Amino acid sequence: MMGKKEVNQEKSIKSTIIEWVKVFGVAIILAFVITLFIKPTLVRGDSMVPTLHENDYLIINRMVYRMGEPKNGDIIVFKSDLEATDGTNKDLVKRVIGVEGDKVVITNGQVYVNDKLLNEPYLSEGMDTEGEMEVTVPKGKLFVLGDNREVSLDSRYDKVGLVDVSDVEGKVFVRLYPFNDISFIN
Repeated sequence: MMGKKEVNQEKSIKSTIIEWVKVFGVAIILAFVITLFIKPTLVRGDSMVPTLHENDYLIINRMVYRMGEPKNGDIIVFKSDLEATDGTNKDLVKRVIGVEGDKVVITNGQVYVNDKLLNEPYLSEGMDTEGEMEVTVPKGKLFVLGDNREVSLDSRYDKVGLVDVSDVEGKVFVRLYPFNDISFIN
C-alpha cells in the first residue's frame, strides 16, 4: 500500500510530465505558424553584390504576395530549375525589374522599363547591364536581374528566363547575419 507521500510524488511527476508535454506542444505549434509566415534563407554566390553578399542570412516574408503582387524593385526568393550540387533545385535571390505588362529593354548597358531609363542606385558605380534584349512581361511572369550584372544568372538567360509568380517564395525583408549588417531590406 502506498503512503500519502508516494501518492503526492506520483501526482507531482504526472503533473510535471503534463506541463512539459504542453510546453513542447505549444512550441511545435508556434514553430509551425512562424514558418507559414517567414522563411530563413542563405545567400549563395555574388549575384546580388553590393546589396547582398555570400553567406548573408536572410528572412523572407512568405505572406506578402498572398495579399498582393511583387512590385518593381522588390528583392525576391524564387524556385528555379537550376540544380544545386546536392541535386535539389536552387532557390535564387534577385531584384524584380519588370512585372506583368512592363516592356523591358536592355541596350547599350542600360535598362529601360516602359521606355524610361531605370534609376538603379543599388548597382556598383560603373556597372553596366550586359546583353541586348527587349521583352514585354506576360501575365503571371516577372523579369528579374541580379544587382551584380556581370556574374548574375537571371532573366537575361534561358536557364532562368522569366520567373513564374507562382514560383516566388517571398520577399526579402531582413538581413540577420552578419550581425554588423543587420538591416531591413526594402
